Amino acid sequence: MTQSNGNEPYGNDRYDVVVVGGGAAGLSAALVLGRARRRTLVVDAGEPRNAPSSHMQGYLSRDGMSPAEFLAVGREEIARYGVELVRGRVTDVTEGADFTVALDGGREVRARRLVVATGLEDELPDVPGVAERFGRDVLHCPFCHGWEVRDEPFGVLASSAASVHQALMVSQWSKDVTFFLHTVAEEELSDQDLRRLAAAGVDVVPGEVAGLVIDGDRLTGVRLADGSFHARSVLYVGPRPVPQTGLLRKLGAEMNETPFGTYPVVDATGLTTVPGVWAAGNAIGFAEQVIHAASGGYRAAAAIVGDLLMSELDAGV
Repeated sequence: MTQSNGNEPYGNDRYDVVVVGGGAAGLSAALVLGRARRRTLVVDAGEPRNAPSSHMQGYLSRDGMSPAEFLAVGREEIARYGVELVRGRVTDVTEGADFTVALDGGREVRARRLVVATGLEDELPDVPGVAERFGRDVLHCPFCHGWEVRDEPFGVLASSAASVHQALMVSQWSKDVTFFLHTVAEEELSDQDLRRLAAAGVDVVPGEVAGLVIDGDRLTGVRLADGSFHARSVLYVGPRPVPQTGLLRKLGAEMNETPFGTYPVVDATGLTTVPGVWAAGNAIGFAEQVIHAASGGYRAAAAIVGDLLMSELDAGV
């Protein structure tokens, strides 16, 4: 038998907190919980959103580190504080005195609190070559990769009229930008869009993109359906974010529709509308970069530590 910090004897399948998802948000939460002497289990399917990338940027002291190395270091750190990590998926969660968490393979565990850090999936445009090059020379975030490809010839593949924003943003990293309208009609762009694109020096090219041209394992250009070729060495795309929020929906969490997907309603600590359930990372928003996700996991864990302590003190009174 093991014990929680509240001096309640725990069996092998009962935890203070189960963290669903072992990315930046989940590991950060687990680190704080472990250091607070809370019995914690992390369930990780091993499918981080940034897996296609060879490096991550903009994380102070970790700039340029590979995502795989970042997660490996994080797993080592949580293990120092007795946090358990299992590979697998959570298939079901039910509420009771505790949460009952079912894992693939048949194991069930109980948790007093939950952190859902299941992230999201990027659904890529259905253009030949895009999926194969994603994270290399097909990119979606200039803050993540813009410096590394600065001043190269950029292309931006429109997925909607809102893609104008992406074309304008990437012009800060290169002055050679071509905006491929693809399936978007030029009439869908506003006068203000066209004025801004012209002011930024972005070339607008109508016509559907048929595929990417690769030479020697490098992107060399974009070919349109009319057969025309446009030399480009970098292509920005706008994936459709698909939040992995099935567990939160199952628990009845209130959701909020946004232009970038449907996410749970949370407070400043990540607490959802379901008592005892926090969410962090890309499970709560499209724009949660690695550094934001880690911060969100920390905030959620700190709130849980206080919540558990007060509930134990109240029970003692």
